[in-house]
Amino acid sequence: MSDATPLQYYRHRLTDDPRRLIVWFKDNWATNRKLRVVSYAAGVAVVLLVLAWATLARNLPDAESLLDYETPLPTVVRGVDGEIVHSYARERRVQLQYGDFPDQMIEAYLSAEDKTFFSHGGVDLTGTLNAVVDYATKFGSDERAVGGSTITQQVAKNLLLGDEYSITRKLKEMILATRIESVLTKQEILELYLNEIPLGRRSFGVQAAARAYFDKDVGDLDLHETAFLAILPKAPERYGRERYRELALTRRDFVLDQMQANGFVTAAEASRAKAQPLGLVQQRSERSADAGYFLEEVRRQLIDRFGETAEDGGNSVYAGGLWVRTSLDTELQDAARDALRAQLISYHGNRGFTGPVATLNPENGDLHSQLASSNLSINYEDWRIGVITATGSSATIGFTDGEDFPLIGAPSSLKLGDVVAAVQSGDGYRLRGVPEISGGFLAQAPQTGRVLAMQGGFDSRLGAFNRATQAERQPGSTIKPFVYASALDHGMTPATEVPDQTFCVWQGANLGEKCFRNFGGGGGGVHTMRWGLEQSRNLMTIHIADTTGMDNVVKTIKRVGIGDYEPYYSFALGAGDTTVARMVNGYAALANWGRQTDGSVIDYVQDRRGKVIFRSDNRECTGCNMEQWDGQPMPRFEPRGKQVLDPRTAFQVVHMLQGVVTRGTAVRLRSLELPLFGKTGTTNGPTNAWFVGGTPDIVAGMYVGFDQPRNLGGWVQGGNTAAPIMKRFVEATRERWNAEDFVAPPGVRMVKVDRRTGKRVFDGTPSDDPKAAIIWEAFKPDTEPPRSTRSDVIAAKRNEILELIRRARQGPTQRAAAREVERPDDFVEEQGGIY
Repeated sequence: MSDATPLQYYRHRLTDDPRRLIVWFKDNWATNRKLRVVSYAAGVAVVLLVLAWATLARNLPDAESLLDYETPLPTVVRGVDGEIVHSYARERRVQLQYGDFPDQMIEAYLSAEDKTFFSHGGVDLTGTLNAVVDYATKFGSDERAVGGSTITQQVAKNLLLGDEYSITRKLKEMILATRIESVLTKQEILELYLNEIPLGRRSFGVQAAARAYFDKDVGDLDLHETAFLAILPKAPERYGRERYRELALTRRDFVLDQMQANGFVTAAEASRAKAQPLGLVQQRSERSADAGYFLEEVRRQLIDRFGETAEDGGNSVYAGGLWVRTSLDTELQDAARDALRAQLISYHGNRGFTGPVATLNPENGDLHSQLASSNLSINYEDWRIGVITATGSSATIGFTDGEDFPLIGAPSSLKLGDVVAAVQSGDGYRLRGVPEISGGFLAQAPQTGRVLAMQGGFDSRLGAFNRATQAERQPGSTIKPFVYASALDHGMTPATEVPDQTFCVWQGANLGEKCFRNFGGGGGGVHTMRWGLEQSRNLMTIHIADTTGMDNVVKTIKRVGIGDYEPYYSFALGAGDTTVARMVNGYAALANWGRQTDGSVIDYVQDRRGKVIFRSDNRECTGCNMEQWDGQPMPRFEPRGKQVLDPRTAFQVVHMLQGVVTRGTAVRLRSLELPLFGKTGTTNGPTNAWFVGGTPDIVAGMYVGFDQPRNLGGWVQGGNTAAPIMKRFVEATRERWNAEDFVAPPGVRMVKVDRRTGKRVFDGTPSDDPKAAIIWEAFKPDTEPPRSTRSDVIAAKRNEILELIRRARQGPTQRAAAREVERPDDFVEEQGGIY
């Protein structure tokens, strides 16, 4: 054998030794009983192992599915300026690429969880044997044994198997780990692990955990903070709690020792890190703009379009990682919220506590916990939402943190479980009255339809019902501009004279005659359409609707999207239900030369890779992306929306509605010194007070009323209850409002007329005086009024003198009644029985 080559030697051993072993087995099988027993046992063990392997491996998930795995990610919402304003998330998740993880972060997790990660094939036999021994020693106790899992096994458990505590699951985990190692690289496995590992505080992955525990990004963490995150996989819900602080410090220092032992940090670096406190920040809510109603509307639309969870598709709201650009303008939103709240508080006045905002059942368990799970809260001044935990002379209020405080001046009507608003007063709390009255507000850009601000009540934390989009209310006189628009389309002009006189309609033998009236009764004379709209005269509106035809009026109202009504006269006075959103969109068409674009809260949506998968403006621009100019006219987008009104008609209505602000029912807005147009509205009762209007750039609408409609008080009108909301809104954002006036479309002729008679004049010049005798009026071609004659002037002067004589002969009571008749009227006659 000494002359044989090494290759010949090993070849000889491989062929000769097995033959010798077989011969030895044959010689000893019959005589050696122990050999037979061992051989049978080994054979059975092999068979059982093969069967077990086949059974466990048969229905395991496919490891190759991880190649296409996408981390469930929250949806991120941006405002109109691109800044993040909210995220829709039930878990904290942020996905990073492998190259984004700092080396120190990787080293900390390897030291804490799997120091042989880069050398094993998915299973660490030494760690597995240690886990078996630990399991055997703890068998029968309630204590959970150490897992002994590698990082690859943890990926298998977290993404493919689940967290069942059993030997079977551990064996499946080992099988899958070996398969994963054959499919993914070590870097890909680590990337999945560091993005998916649950680390407490609803955070998954190290970036989300870094934010949750330290309010930092992973790249900004110090060594002691990185080491702390590496201890969390062992007990994610324990180490972040204050009562386990010492336990967390011990475990963190152990990780630092392991990092030193593995050569990742020096002894000095480890020592300095050990000297640091944990430095955990308090849990805090996710950053969000105070725009709950707006953001809930966005969420609802996204769910309708893309689904809610991963089971609904790859672009779902709570798993798809969408990036959503909205039209939310946070400055306008804050102003809208504050303006509406201020008016609700003003109306509420000194009424004090008017009842609980909700009631919890004490029989359902701890009231503090119920309050926490109810998600009721408030963001107004220093108010807090609490629950009554004791009543009577020793009444107490409890909060979500479990603390109770004395309730000072508690009324006897309070019951255990009532949810109330309160403010701190000394060592206790005093009740605050959340206004029972509510309302809605919406602001929109008329050219694009983009909704800029939306407030659907006092606070969305008290209830999700959005009164800007969901509340169906009677709009009152805010509907009148569309009655006038229909009249202008059918031959009337702003200077057309209309009787302000009683109008009656026969309703049939059973119901008899129905007569409409102005506020306070009466009426009289003949006035221009402009005057009728500025002063909101009901009788003039009914005469106009009758002359135009109610069929035509309701068609116009339907065409602008306000509502689909029957041709009853009461609908010309705002008796049909609609929403703030629909009213604002109708007025936006007036401000945009009759072209209407559907209101939108979402500009566009991108998937997690940045691809745009939805946009509200889906117009195509042929040739916009051509590489070189082809010599043809510059490509342009088609106009947005649809033409719902004649541009000239729309401008005529806007021009008249500017008079409503200058000298009509919304005159309190004149001091803003803006080219505002708008209309007030008040419904029977009164139960609703409205204002809708704006400028060429922003149109806003709002109403105030009880959710269950009831009388607001005889003094309430749109001009004194809703218009102040608009005034506060504008004043808070004054620099955002353009002072440029509305521009007339082609085909409109501006003519000087006498403001009272509507007659055309050639002498004199219109001035800025609200009560100027001469004004500019907008007419379509060939509809201008003729020039006033000398006889017209004389007749007008004679009528004026006669009116003065008549009033002089009246007593004080009669004069007061006459003035009452002339008050601006926004009230709506009820629909009942008008056919």
